[in-house]
Amino acid sequence: MRLKEFTPGITADGSDDETYLLQCSSAGLYQCSVTGLVFDMKGEGDVVYRIVSWNRKLLAQHHKKPAGPLFDIKCQQQSVCQLHLPHCELISTGGGQFLKVAHVNDEGIECITPHQITETHVVINITGFSCYGIFRDDTSSPGQVKALIFLFYKPLVNPHPRSVLSVLLLPRNVVIRHVLHARRELNGKEMYIDTHSRCSLFPKQVYTLSTAPDDDLIVVQPNEAEFHEEYFNSSFTLFQVIFKRDITDVNLSLTHQNSPSCVWKSEVCLLPNRMRIVSLPPNERLLNVRTSIINGISGPVLSSLLDTLLEKKVITDAEREEANVMPNKSNRARFVIDTVRNKGERASSQMIESLCELDSFFCEYLGLI
Repeated sequence: MRLKEFTPGITADGSDDETYLLQCSSAGLYQCSVTGLVFDMKGEGDVVYRIVSWNRKLLAQHHKKPAGPLFDIKCQQQSVCQLHLPHCELISTGGGQFLKVAHVNDEGIECITPHQITETHVVINITGFSCYGIFRDDTSSPGQVKALIFLFYKPLVNPHPRSVLSVLLLPRNVVIRHVLHARRELNGKEMYIDTHSRCSLFPKQVYTLSTAPDDDLIVVQPNEAEFHEEYFNSSFTLFQVIFKRDITDVNLSLTHQNSPSCVWKSEVCLLPNRMRIVSLPPNERLLNVRTSIINGISGPVLSSLLDTLLEKKVITDAEREEANVMPNKSNRARFVIDTVRNKGERASSQMIESLCELDSFFCEYLGLI
C-alpha cells in the first residue's frame, strides 16, 4: 500500500499546546509530516492527536523509560487499524530489540508487543484510543541511535559584546515543532538555524564540540559532554558556543571521545535567512519562503488566510473561488502566494501581516517575524 504524506491541520490552545488533525476520506497509509506518525486507516475518519507528557513516576514503577514522545490519539470513527510510531534505533546493527509500546490510560500502562519493527517505525495493531508511546526497560543498554543536532542563535545586540550559539543533541524521533515551542518558552526569542543535522550517536558516551576558527574570542562550554537520548529535556542545551567578536560563519565539528574522526560537521552561517529576508521588499520576502509556506501551512490557517485577504480586498471573490475549488492544499497555497506576489509590495505586505496574525509560530520559524 502506497504511503501518503500529509500536513495536518494544527490548532493551539492558550497554553501553546498544539493539536493535530488528519481528515481522511478513504482507506490507506497516511504519514504526518510534523510528527512522523503513520496511520493505517481502514476507512474514512478524523484523527485528532497531540503530544503529552510522560508520567515519570508511573514509568519508574514499571522499570521503564521513554524511547520517544507520548501521543494522545483519538478517532471517533475508530477507523485506525494500525499505528506506526517513529523510533531512532539502528535496526541494521541490531538495535530496537528492547522496544515496546506503552498504551497509557486512566487504569495505568499496558505493554504492547510490536506487530513489526521497521527501520523507521514500531508498528502496532490498535482497537482503542488514548495515549501511545515507545518505551524500553530502564536497565537496557541502547546501541548507537539516529540523532539530530539543533542550533539556536542569539546574535550580538549592542551594548552586549557577545553572541551565543546553543547546540542541542537529540534523538531523531523528537518532534521538531515541539522542540521549537519548548525553546521559545524557555529562552524567549532566538533564531533556529536550519542546517545539515543528521548523525548517529552512542547514548551515555562523551562527545567533543570544536570550532574553526579556533581562537580566544570563541569559547565552547563545556568542551565535552555526554549524550543522553532523553525525552524529558528535549530543549536542554548541551553545548554553548560564545562569540566575543562579530562573526558571520563558523565551522562546527563533533567527535567521539574514542575516535579522532568527526561524527558530524557543518559550516554554519550566522546570518540566518530571517535576518536577510527582513531587508527585502515584501513580495521578495514571500518568494524566499514560498516553498516553505506551500509545504508547511495548515489547511485551517490557509482557509482563514483566504477569508482575511478577501476582507482586506487583497484578492477578489473570483480568486477566492478559484482557490477553493483546487483539489489539494499545496495547489491552493501556491495559487494564493503567486496571485498576491504579482499584485506588488502592498498586497504582499498585507499577506505577510495576516499570516503572522493567524500563525505567529510558523511565521517566526519562516523568519517573517
